[in-house]
Amino acid sequence: MKILHVDSALEWRGGQNQVFQTVLGMATRGHRVTLACHAGGILEERAANEGLDVRPVTFGRGDLSLVSVLGLARVFRQAAPDVIHLHDPHGIGAGLVAARLARTNAHIVATRRVDFKIRSRLSRLKYGACERIVAVSRAIASVLEAGGLPRERIRLVYEGVPDRPPQPGGQAALGELGIPEGAAVVGKVAALADHKDHMTFLAAAARVAERLPDTRFLLVGDGELRSRVEARVHELNLTGRCVLTGFRTDMDRLIPAFTVFCLSSHMEGLGTSLLDAMCFSRPIVATAAGGIPEAVEDGVTGRVVPVKNPEALAAALVEVLSDTRRQRAMGAAGRKRFEERFTSDRMVEQTLAVYDELH
Repeated sequence: MKILHVDSALEWRGGQNQVFQTVLGMATRGHRVTLACHAGGILEERAANEGLDVRPVTFGRGDLSLVSVLGLARVFRQAAPDVIHLHDPHGIGAGLVAARLARTNAHIVATRRVDFKIRSRLSRLKYGACERIVAVSRAIASVLEAGGLPRERIRLVYEGVPDRPPQPGGQAALGELGIPEGAAVVGKVAALADHKDHMTFLAAAARVAERLPDTRFLLVGDGELRSRVEARVHELNLTGRCVLTGFRTDMDRLIPAFTVFCLSSHMEGLGTSLLDAMCFSRPIVATAAGGIPEAVEDGVTGRVVPVKNPEALAAALVEVLSDTRRQRAMGAAGRKRFEERFTSDRMVEQTLAVYDELH
């Protein structure tokens, strides 16, 4: 099968990693796979380093940017794919117009990774023009249905991450970040964006620090809210206890060194960083946003608390941090759940099954 994937994002985030794993997995299985992605981005670099067929495209602003549409139409004509898979909102808009311009007969599939409501007529038209819509959680599938998209076109395919062992050097990495040896570490991996709700995390961290003063907090990621997050750390007297690391590429050694993984989002499609934590057998404390409860089973693989409730988040963190036996049990249960539901191999196979429906 000849498959063409399109992703217009420039920055490397969870969604781009999912695209990369999907493209790599399909190519490994013998399919002829082409990736059209933002020129000069990390996705282009990563895919090229793996020897994948990468076609860099200049993506302009908006869904109907002329430079985006013309660039994609050229790639569509050259690659002549059987399936075009569009992975992000701007890529969907430009890709649909480019497909019409290129007069391709390829089947068109789109993925939805965010649980934002479908509010605009344009969004309904874009997703409605696709033969299949892949939702990465049941929560997103429900949002699509509520937005007026036909249920018979929606398919649930959970995101997945590679099954791999933790890399050594986690404690050394913590030491480099100023974390004292032996300190309990609550780690959060997320872009510094509003829906990730770092303010609730910090408010909970201040409460945890009162109860367990030796605990340290690690915020991994970068984004437009960095200055606000830094200011809040100072206001809550968490300076020295809470470290902002910025974007990191060594998560396979850092996450395994966390005592507890925490995600405090108030909106979340699924949360691929959660899947990394489960792969590495980390207990999780998270909010009940979007698809998170589909990954984290409350009381089994971790704790799930209401969104925007720092008191509940802090109480759950203290509960897990205070019980090493429970940490191990939750980590082991999370690892089992990961193997059953959230590997990248499973994601690739189920996505290919969606394509097979169209032939």
